Amino acid sequence: MSPKDLIDKLANATTEDKVLVEKAYAFAFEAHKDHKRNSGEPYFVHLFETAKTLAELGMSATTVSAGLLHDSIEDVNVTPETIEKEFGKEILFIVDGVTKLGHVRYRGADRHNESLRKLFVAMSKDIRVLIVKLADRLHNMRTLSHVPKEKQERIARETMEIYAPIAYRLGIRKLHRELEDLAFPYVYPDAYQETEAMLKRKRKELEESLEKFLKALKRVLGTAGVTKLKTDYRVKGLYSLYKKITRKKEIENIYDIMALRVIVPTINDCYRALGIIHSTWRPLPGRIKDFIAFPKPNGYRSLHTTVFTGDGNIVEIQIKTEEMQKEAEYGIASHLQYKSKTTGRSGFLPGLDWVRRLIYSNQSKTIDDLEESIKDVPNWIRDLVEYQKNEKVADDEEWGDQIKSDFFSHRIFVFTPEGDVIDLPIDSTPIDFAYAIHSEIGGHIAGARINGNMKSLDTALHNGDIVEIVTKKSAKPSTKWLEYAKTTSAKRKIRSALQQGENK
Repeated sequence: MSPKDLIDKLANATTEDKVLVEKAYAFAFEAHKDHKRNSGEPYFVHLFETAKTLAELGMSATTVSAGLLHDSIEDVNVTPETIEKEFGKEILFIVDGVTKLGHVRYRGADRHNESLRKLFVAMSKDIRVLIVKLADRLHNMRTLSHVPKEKQERIARETMEIYAPIAYRLGIRKLHRELEDLAFPYVYPDAYQETEAMLKRKRKELEESLEKFLKALKRVLGTAGVTKLKTDYRVKGLYSLYKKITRKKEIENIYDIMALRVIVPTINDCYRALGIIHSTWRPLPGRIKDFIAFPKPNGYRSLHTTVFTGDGNIVEIQIKTEEMQKEAEYGIASHLQYKSKTTGRSGFLPGLDWVRRLIYSNQSKTIDDLEESIKDVPNWIRDLVEYQKNEKVADDEEWGDQIKSDFFSHRIFVFTPEGDVIDLPIDSTPIDFAYAIHSEIGGHIAGARINGNMKSLDTALHNGDIVEIVTKKSAKPSTKWLEYAKTTSAKRKIRSALQQGENK
């Protein structure tokens, strides 16, 4: 456990990066030298493990250093002025943000909404605050057995209902999967034991079948000229498996308990490999998914297919590039920082300017300015900014229900007639679709064609629907639209239009 262990995990660390991490390491070690955890081990171990997770996620030296310092203000009374003097305003801002998040406690339904509010407000100001907090929570969950029993379930449930879903929305599967699985035995102990025993029985049988199929797969791809590839398999997370069993009823009906991964150099290779696989093994109808052409809302990209192996078994295969695999594990964290090969300077990947604006928005822009500047931000993050503008929420319970339905529910892909993809919460209607495109279109809906047929405005949309909105200048929102709309953004705009109508 040394600064070198962290520095070695940093991508292209400069001399300045190394000096910063070494300084933060020494400062945190000294500040927490008399501080112990419930397990009896030095508290510094927790700080180091948090920083190590951040380094493994590919975060910058600044964020890794903030991970080492994240409990300095809260637990050992280091002043904010000292942090700023020693490490600068940027690190102080992250540490202070994590400190404030540390005051969030899940107490059940009555406190749940305020917890969510604070988390999302912190997220919209600087996403690094939230990633440090997720790394902090991961190590706390790994050591949850040392926490007093009366606190274990609350912390685990908070992890499962707040932190794991946010990691999922950020696309950081590495954190999402482990947070869920660590919380599972504390929140649903009986279901955990049953699922674990079920997977144990099934795993040996599946591993033998997969090893055999994997050899055949590599041989077939190699013969067809696809020789630059990596293959492995992943086992479905226990909690994810449990949720699927509750839906499918029988474990035999679940085909992705163990999924093969085929990693190839380019997108063209992905589609080529898929064609070769389908020409050799028969795919299951309805199980071919193209998340490259139509990525999931959290950015996940891959080709998925499920095939009959020929020996009585069925296997899911995921085909992706190295970059897609990195994105699948690290999500938004994989995009936060990179170094240009030509200039050597840090920056943000093309098309991800919204990340930079999100990170630095709190220091230079008002929320109104921010909304104007982030035209390319994903819908779900833009909506978070709108929540902060909308101070007058009807009540906390309504706010909590809305944010859970908008951000934590499954999403659907719906198309404009031009082929643009609009992602919405499940059960959204043409009204939600219209407002997601533009407020002017939403405010003048006269009708909707779904897949070429006129449908009522309360029709639930489904994956793949092509929706065309018919507008008229004379059409205006009515109170009925509030019943039809599912997204908070649409409801807010409808209420605003109705109020303006009353005031005329």
